[in-house]
Parts: sequence; C-alpha cells; structure tokens
Amino acid sequence: MVLHSVRFRLVDSPTSFGARRRERRAAWMSRMFPDLADMDILDLGGRVENWTRVPVRPKRVHVINLEPLPTELPEWAEADHADACELPTAIRTRRYDLVFSNSVLEHVGGYERRRRMAEAVRDLAPAYWVQTPYRYFPVEPHWVAPGMQFLPLPARVFVARTWPLAYNPGKPYELAMKQVLTTELIGRAEMRHLFPDAAIRSERLLGMTKSLIAIRTG
Repeated sequence: MVLHSVRFRLVDSPTSFGARRRERRAAWMSRMFPDLADMDILDLGGRVENWTRVPVRPKRVHVINLEPLPTELPEWAEADHADACELPTAIRTRRYDLVFSNSVLEHVGGYERRRRMAEAVRDLAPAYWVQTPYRYFPVEPHWVAPGMQFLPLPARVFVARTWPLAYNPGKPYELAMKQVLTTELIGRAEMRHLFPDAAIRSERLLGMTKSLIAIRTG
C-alpha cells in the first residue's frame, strides 16, 4: 500500500511529478508553436480531457485512439476510434496544421508499425510534435523500474507482475506479457531515422535525457 501511494504521487495523480512534467511539456509546445491557439490539431493516441488542462488550447483538436471514446465532446473537439498506424482514408486525406503524439510511439507494436505511424505524422501536417520516452534513461517509466527495459523478456514479465511500483502488480501472466511486448522504448538513432526532417530534442531530468521529442515547425 505504501509503495502504491509512492507510485500514485510519482506518476498517476493529477498533481504527480509525471503530471507536472506533462504540463511543462505543454508549455514548451506552446512556445514552439506561437500560433497554437489558431491551429487544427490531430492528436494520435491522446485523450480529449488532456486538452482541457493545457495553457494554450488549439482551435480544434481531433483525437484518434483505440480506447473507448467519450460520449460527450466539447465543441472544439472530435474523436475517432482508429489505429494510428492504419488510419482510415477519411482521416489520411485530411490536412491539419499540426500532428501531436505523446508517449504513444513506443506502444504501437514493432518497428514496421512505428514506421507507418511516423509516415502518417509526416504526411498529415506541415508541423508535428512527437514525444516518446528515451530507451537509455536508467528507469523504465511505465513500471518505474530501474533498468527493466534491458532485461530478457521473461525477466521483464516477472518485473511487470511483481515489482511493487508497477501499475497493478500481481496481474495475470498473459496480461503482463501483452503489456511488456507492446512497450518498446527506442533510442535517438531510430528516432532520427523515423523523423529525418525533424529536430530531435531532449527532455532532461537530473541532467539525463528522459524522453525524445521530434519537432518539425513547418
């Protein structure tokens, strides 16, 4: 219970350390894109509710997610249930001012699907902002487990099921296996390969790169 409380304060609470990092990231993005309030944005893998807490809200936000969608949407938002790596034609043929994605690229399922998502990001708007946790930061961010990303698969599944700071430790083996297999952190070389026309920026913690952000300003 104590360690669950620690995780809640670190990453899960609306006032957690992780939430404050997301707020700073949103402020950073608003500085990078001074016309953000007038932009039509495609958010791949996000949630509408996240855009209610940003310092500058875009003119319109179109959210794509495989999770259940909200039943009610504000007038400035729309949402579709779709795969960011296999977008339907109705979305692929649209144009946006900015494509945004936060901590999604590492979950799509292998290099080929990451390549497809990156291709969609680069095609759909003149500008984009794509963030993903950095593989070589010493703590795996999803399970808050030091060095977990470097372990063999069986060891990562064991950590996912037993590590006390993991989200819902004690989960069934098959669920832990699925979560581990669909979480693949990447490094700077692959990020540059996926987004060759972007600047790859580092988000740092204690002087170390914690996440990478591919930014194209248009």
